[in-house]
Amino acid sequence: MLNGKKICIVLPAYNAAETLEMTYAEIPFDIVDEVVLVDDASKDNTSEVGKKLGIQHIVRHEQNRGYGGNQKSCYQKALSLGADIIIMLHPDYQYTPKLIHAISGVIAYDVYPVVLGSRILGKGALKGGMPKYKYVANRFLTLFQNILMSQKLSEYHSGYRAFSKEVFTKIHIEENSDDFIFDNQMLAQIFYAGYEIGEVTCPTKYFEEASSINFARSTTYGLGVLWTSVKYRLAKWKIYVSKEFAEK
Repeated sequence: MLNGKKICIVLPAYNAAETLEMTYAEIPFDIVDEVVLVDDASKDNTSEVGKKLGIQHIVRHEQNRGYGGNQKSCYQKALSLGADIIIMLHPDYQYTPKLIHAISGVIAYDVYPVVLGSRILGKGALKGGMPKYKYVANRFLTLFQNILMSQKLSEYHSGYRAFSKEVFTKIHIEENSDDFIFDNQMLAQIFYAGYEIGEVTCPTKYFEEASSINFARSTTYGLGVLWTSVKYRLAKWKIYVSKEFAEK
């Protein structure tokens, strides 16, 4: 716990057997209370590795539900465990768990209800080996999103995210896609509900075992990001309101 807040780390996993132990070993258990591993029908022995590491809360999907579907299971399980702060950490070791203290503190001491680990602040993305086409796309999409959503985030596409449990009482994650666009839909919902989002500089690593989507899926994701931003602006103008932006 930190400042009386129960902290839960959620690990959305798919074929993470080779990197799970490295990730788990760096989790700071002096403040972390629970760890949840959701195995999205991996083809390797991700769940078995999790059991050997002593992870008590393992959820395995019998059929692959996608990155968004995996996160839905992650957050539902964390909330059922009574978590006050939920931190999503990819088990592919692309993001360092060593920032959990800093990220947790931002929420535990009521600075921001949501925190993103930004790869763009401090030039962490290019230093870590992000492909240049992805970096350029990240900058373009972030500029477009900031304009349409009237925000100033350094990026919307980081997979390192932390949330106060309060946030989940005001948004509809079940209305979001089960695919990669889930991340952006969730941030749009958070802003629409009136919350602010903080950022912490985060180094990142790109290597063979780290998860990444190919060019074709990246293009689909990019188009989804643009459409999500447009829907957000239209909802703000009261021209278009979908279930995902409906008030709870």
